[in-house]
Amino acid sequence: MTMTSIPTAPDVRVTAAHLRSIPHYTTRRGFCVSGARAWFQRHGLDFRAFVRDGIPASQLEATGCGLGAALANWARQEVAHGR
Repeated sequence: MTMTSIPTAPDVRVTAAHLRSIPHYTTRRGFCVSGARAWFQRHGLDFRAFVRDGIPASQLEATGCGLGAALANWARQEVAHGR
């Protein structure tokens, strides 16, 4: 018996547009830029590169932080809906 691998979807690139549009805990959408910049710094990620080029969702999830996972999930939902 041989095991076959299940193909996975390509990693979604999370962009600043996803950061600004994610549903949040208040009436406003998106995470604040100053908080996001601090979060990226705490996790050793380059915020400028993120704003310029985006970041793979898997890299956000690899931080082990719920906010990174939520943003990655949001980006996947948006891409699945063509946004």
